[in-house]
This record gives sequence, C-alpha cells and structure tokens, in this order.
Amino acid sequence: MSLSRRGFIGAAGTAGIVLPLASACGGTPTDANGGAQHKEQSVQKSALAAPRPFTQPLTIPPVIRPVRSDATTDYFEVTAKVANLSILPGLQTQAFTYNGTFPGPTFDTKANRKIVVKTRNELPVPTVTHLHGGKTPPEHDGYPIDLIMPVGGWNGHVHPGGNVSQGEREYHYPLQQRAATLWYHDHRMDFTGPQVYRGLAGMHILRDDEDNALPLPKGAREIPLIITDRSFKADGSFNYPSLDPNLNHPPGVTGAFHGGVLGDVTLVNGVPWPFLEVDAVKYRFRILNASNSRHYKLELDPKPNAAQSFIQVGSDGGLLDAPRGHTMIPVAPAERFDVVIDFSKYAVGTMVTLKHTGATGNSGLVMQFRVARTATDDSTVPTKLSTIEKLPWTGGNTPTRQFAFLQGPENGKMVWRINSKSFDPNYNHAEIQRGKVEMWQLVTDAQHPVHVHLSSFQIHARIAEQLAPTDGGWKDTVRLEPNKVVRILVRFDGYPGKYVFHCHNLEHEDMAMMANMKIL
Repeated sequence: MSLSRRGFIGAAGTAGIVLPLASACGGTPTDANGGAQHKEQSVQKSALAAPRPFTQPLTIPPVIRPVRSDATTDYFEVTAKVANLSILPGLQTQAFTYNGTFPGPTFDTKANRKIVVKTRNELPVPTVTHLHGGKTPPEHDGYPIDLIMPVGGWNGHVHPGGNVSQGEREYHYPLQQRAATLWYHDHRMDFTGPQVYRGLAGMHILRDDEDNALPLPKGAREIPLIITDRSFKADGSFNYPSLDPNLNHPPGVTGAFHGGVLGDVTLVNGVPWPFLEVDAVKYRFRILNASNSRHYKLELDPKPNAAQSFIQVGSDGGLLDAPRGHTMIPVAPAERFDVVIDFSKYAVGTMVTLKHTGATGNSGLVMQFRVARTATDDSTVPTKLSTIEKLPWTGGNTPTRQFAFLQGPENGKMVWRINSKSFDPNYNHAEIQRGKVEMWQLVTDAQHPVHVHLSSFQIHARIAEQLAPTDGGWKDTVRLEPNKVVRILVRFDGYPGKYVFHCHNLEHEDMAMMANMKIL
C-alpha cells in the first residue's frame, strides 16, 4: 500500500494523522543507487579512468588534539582552507578541508565535558559548521545563515539576518548527552551540497563511562569508516554540477541532478575502494554515510558461515539496548551505524568485500577486508549494552504534527519543499514546548533522509510496512522511502531557540527542503 500524489497533497494540508491511500501510480524509477529514486537523480560520471579497486590501503583520519584545557573545557582550533590532496594516483585534487585533510580530523571527546572549537575561514567562500547529532545551543548549532565570512573578504551573495562572523568564530559544545558517533560538516545555506562534496566533513566520537566500560573492540580495532561517493574531472578535481562553480549565485545544480548527485568513485576515509588488513578477531566499525545523496545497502561477500555479518551495537544516538544482527544494513545519507564484524568466522587468507548491493560494477563495491592472521581477542559483545527509555505514546493526548516532503512548482521551477513551503529563515513551521514529546508523521514522494537538529528521536512506526531491523535505538536521521509514511516520537528537551529540520539529501536541502522549528 502506498500514497498517491493526490493523497500526499491532501495529507500535507491536514492537521491530523492521515493514513495512506491506495495508489494507482506505477513504480518509481530505479538507478545505480539501488532502490527507488527520483527520476532526476543522476550519476555524475568522471572524466578519467577510475583506479583499480582494492589497491590502496585504508587510512584513518588523524585525531585532533586540544590546544589547551582547563578543569571543565577543552579548546580546539580548526582552519577551513583549500588544500591539494592525493586522492587519485598521480593526480592532485583541490579540496575544501578542515585543517588540510579530507575527511577532516576526528574529534574524540568525553560526554559532559565542554569543548570550544575556534574555527577560522581561509576558504574563498563563507562557511558554517554544524555538529550533526549534537545537543547544542542554537547560537552554536550551525544555523544556515550564521556565516563565517572568509578572512580574505567576500563580495558575493549573503542572506540577510544571520549571526555573521568575520574571519573566525567560536563554537561552544556542552556535549551533555550520551556517547554516540557524531559528525560535523558545512551547513551554509544554499551551498551545503557543493561544500560538503568538496571536503567539509569529519567524524566526532563522543564517549562516556558506560560505553568505555563495555568489552567491545577498542584501540586499533575500533575504526571509523566514512563512506562517500565522488566524481572527478580529467585533472583530478571534483566534478560537481554547480550552476555557479564559484559558489556565489545562483545556488543549486544543473537540471539533470535536481534529485541528487551520485558519484561513480566510492571513497572510504577519502581513499578510493581501499583495503584493510585485519586480524581474525572482532572489530568495531563506526560507519557514516557522508555522501550527498547516495543510499547504501551494505553486505559482506562472502558472508560468514552460520553467522550474521554485522552485529549492530549503536545507532545515530549511541548504544542500542541490546545487539542486533544483520546480513544487510541500509544506510541513508547522514545515518551512522556502530557495528562489530567478527573476522574469526573466516579462514586466514580470505578476502572479504564490503559491497553496496544496490548498484552494479565498481559502484557496487565499497572496500575490502583481508583476513591476514590469527590473534588473541579478549573483546566480547554483551547481551545488554544500555538502557533506552521508551518515549511515551498516548494516542490523541500526544501532540501530533505532519510534515510532507514533496516536490512542487514555485516561481516557475520545481523545488523541494516541506508542507508546500520553501525554507524561509523568518518562518517557523512549528513552535514546540520544551520538554514535550511529540509525534511527527513524515510523508514523502521520493527517497528522503530526514534529519532533526537538537533532539534525537525514536522511530515509532512505518505505515503499511514493518519497522526495519535497523530502526532501533535513538536516531537523528530517518530513511524515508518513496511514497511511504514514517512516524517518529521526539522529545525536545534541549535548549530553547530556533533550529532546523530538513532532508539530508544535500541537493534537496539546498533547493529549500528545510524548515524552522522554535523551541519555547
């Protein structure tokens, strides 16, 4: 059962819960991304031959260290700047970077210990940094028009009304939340897509005593995997279809890519189709889909005999209550999955491929694990990981809102909108009482990963289908499939102020699929 377009339009204008209507429409188009895609989502092909998969070793992004610390706070300094990087063999790629690397350096921090990140902008364009998954005061959350202007000056287009800094600013993160795999990235209004594509993203691992005490794999056996797809020009530069390559005005992408930009080279930690040599033991992998619009269906080939490939221990918002086994993990843009893979299930010498089964050819490959040797292993995956409070659902007594993520006409062109309205910094789609639990029903016409700033949520139901095995735990991004409805329970117990929620297909976000919510 699915929603017809008429059903969607009716649902978008209705205050209450609207159940799906039977659809007379046919199926949605598919492409190399796997699964249903909007017809305008396209692969941007590279203008050079791709490197051969599994010929370069995986690299681990460096961990950034504080420049100073006191009793309550660690202080960091980050410079957003242009750097030439060796991504493809024999070529240099000019990238936007944090501290000269792509991905940016990994933050490894402690829950309930404040950090201050002084960010200097040496890029030729404005930037904004958002700590994705962070419970952060609004003035430090990376609101899209709270720009840091370039130190060299800027004469280009700027949206009025933001809290604009000249050259640099400090972001204050209280980190009063449970341990989780967070990440940080550019969030500049209208230009998030191209600026993240050029390199402005990195991982932030937040730890606490509960997570540290678990006997999960640690140290060299805990590895971040930041998965992206990119395309390249003949000279090695990123090949992104911006309407304005200088990222000034107009924003957006050329018409073939309105549904999202898919690359034809898969990078893991900035390396094309890398390999990783592993011991025949358990490893903990923190998986982040940092691609602009590509959804992945991750599987291992070969699968371990009589065992599930992935033991999930955490989601966007940290530890699950108990581990869950999966043979396949669907990962939407911005989602994180914290998983354990037990390579002792394989014979030494086995080459294990991490695949994206929704695509063919090299686009269906992610990386390779090479089981090199036996080793001792004192790690285990306990049957209980954490305690997760179940948010209350009291039927009609729980405040309910509905948000329809649909494409529609505006000023003579098709744009991506929420409840038939494009993003306006001066308009609030919702005013929410702090501390309240609300039910949000999310309605969609295409594939949208929906991200809510400030507050994690729990996926309550997928209408007319079962909850996915990977839907458990605390989430901040939910995968919406075409013509489907998802209900989430959210408690807004963070800070008062104005925040956004939006589609994390970055091309959709840049084309106005974002909305304000004001926490009172």
